[in-house]
Parts: sequence; structure tokens; C-alpha cells
Amino acid sequence: MKAAALVVAAGRGTRAGGGLPKQYRDLAGQPVLARTLAALDAHPAVQQIVVVRRSDDSERFAAARPRTRAPLLDVIGGATRDASVRAGLAAVDDTCDVVLIHDAARPLVSRAVIDGVLEALRSHDGAAPALAVTDALWRGAETVTGTQSRDGLWRAQTPQGFHLAQIRAAHDAHPGGAADDVEVARAHGLTVAITQGDEANLKITTAGDFARAARYLEGQMDIRTGNGFDVHRFGEGDHVMLCGVAIPHERGLQGHSDADVGLHTVTDAIYGALAMGDIGTHFPPSDPQWKGAESHIFLTHAVDLAAEMGFTITNADLTLICERPKVGPHAAPMRARLSELLRIEAARVSVKATTTERLGFPGREEGIAALATVTLVKP
Repeated sequence: MKAAALVVAAGRGTRAGGGLPKQYRDLAGQPVLARTLAALDAHPAVQQIVVVRRSDDSERFAAARPRTRAPLLDVIGGATRDASVRAGLAAVDDTCDVVLIHDAARPLVSRAVIDGVLEALRSHDGAAPALAVTDALWRGAETVTGTQSRDGLWRAQTPQGFHLAQIRAAHDAHPGGAADDVEVARAHGLTVAITQGDEANLKITTAGDFARAARYLEGQMDIRTGNGFDVHRFGEGDHVMLCGVAIPHERGLQGHSDADVGLHTVTDAIYGALAMGDIGTHFPPSDPQWKGAESHIFLTHAVDLAAEMGFTITNADLTLICERPKVGPHAAPMRARLSELLRIEAARVSVKATTTERLGFPGREEGIAALATVTLVKP
């Protein structure tokens, strides 16, 4: 089943305070919207992500937008939620079978919740997660004036999933003003299954919800750190490849591939964090197809593997150990290339160099060594 994720992010969220729309505020080091998009992108069934935003949020969206596996498209929303959803539905690729309509302010949606919705869509027009109401319900204002039975009452969540053609038709026929997309679907005669929700899949609405979400993140995150170390000797050549950048030098680095010691080291750090061996495990040097290969192939494989396992790379720190060539003048383009390959912003990538005070093989300029540390997080 090929799914698109439609994220409604055009609201202002003023009740949450903080001076910014809640979807752009920080939550444990990342914007709420970035966490929401990463959670959806981590699900293998999601083949497209459409974000509906306000026209005046271009800079905020650009700053919050993560690098994603699935193609990500942003469109401008309307004056109401209904209009925004219609704009998003129009942008969904027609090759998608179903669409998952999700609140931007629900950053902790789990794979299990998404799985439940997708499974129910095999036999229903629509499906949405919810939690049964367990608290006693009262009527009243300043005092209690009555009670309400909680039997058959549910707390609705998102993503709310539908077959694409059906929910498009439902929105086209609806006059507007619906509380959510389930209401739109039911008004069109569609059946909507209730699937298992999750307490952690909360919608951030008030300032206190940020603290609640942070506590969930502390308890749920799988944080892993990996180290990489590599060495390549000098040989014939007129340049060295470091972090995907060709640096002029009177000698080149020797290796089975292009001998990019920087990319090799970061690649091994990712494999190490995943406990998935090293470059040699996945690209054996005995295999002639990798002779002379560009090292970005190896790093891209490691990044894709991390994403498939549900991890986001949060930062990378690389130290190159050599006397020459001098790394400083080339650090900025090296960081930029690493940022591109790791799919994270450059502010989370460090490239620096040191010498061994003329000691050992780096000090004798026989080669270059590198050490890297990478941190991976699974929400």
C-alpha cells in the first residue's frame, strides 16, 4: 500500500505561547514540525509528504524542514482547516493509494499507530486512532450541573487515513466547518474504523504540553553513538579526496575505492552505532566492483540503513589527523558536503584537524588518519 502523509501546519497555535507558532517551536533540540515530519518519513509505507503551511511562514518552514527519504512538497493553505486540507489533497500524487492526514503538532506519532491505521484501511473507507475516555465526565461551568456517560466516547487522534479518491470527493462535497477529516468522511457516507491510539501521540496545544512531550521523548528515545577510525597512506597522485572535496596535493591517498578517509570514517561510525559491522562488511574490498568507487556511495548506504531502522542522524564530529594538506581552508565545503550526504543541517556537522607534532606516520607525512563520532536518535 503506497501512502502519502498530509501534514496540516498552517495554524497559529497561539495558546501554546512562546512567540512562535507551536509547530516551529523547539522541542528537545528540534522544531516540533521537524520531529513530526521525521516520524512520518520513518515509516516505509509513506512515499510522499505534503506539508500545508501559511504563505508568510516560508523562512520558518525552511529552517524547520528536515531532510527526508520521501519526496517532500510544501503548499500554501487556506483560510480554514478544511481549505488547507483540500489544498494538500490536490497536491498528493495520484499514484498514492491512501493518504494519512496528520496534525503538525503531534510530533510523537509512532510506527505502531500508523501501522494500525494502514491495516484498517485494507477493509474500511477510513481509519483513525483514538483512546477510550476513562475519566468521569461532568457538565457545568463554575459548579457541576450534571454528569455524562463515557460509554462509547473516544479521544480522537491523527493520522486519520483514507483512500485518496474517496476523501477528495468527501471534501469537495462538504460545506466546511468540520472538526476533523473523520467528520468530513462520515458526512459523505464513508465508514471510519477506530484504531488503537497512543497516550504519547499527544497534540501540543498549551505550554504545558511541551513539557509533557519532552518527558515522553526522554523515556522513548533510542540514542546511539558510534565511533569510526580509518587510515590511508599516501602514494602517487595530485590531490586527496577528503569529505567528498578534491584538495590539491603533491600526493594522493591510496585505497581500493577513492580512499576518502573522511567519508570512510563517518560511514564506519554510523555502522558502529547501528551495530551493523563496517564498510568492509557491506562493500568487501575483494569485490572488484568497488575498485575506485566514490566513497559517497558507502556513506549514502549507511545513512539509508539508519533511516530504514528508524534512526535520525543528529550530529557528526570528524577529526582529520595529518600535517598536510592543511584542512582549515577547505573545512567549509567539506562540512557542506557532509551535511548534504548526512541529510542534516551544517550546524550539526563538525570537521576539524589536528597534527601529531611530527610524531608517528601522520607526523612523517606517510598518510592521513581520521576519527569520527556520530549520534543517532530513534524517537
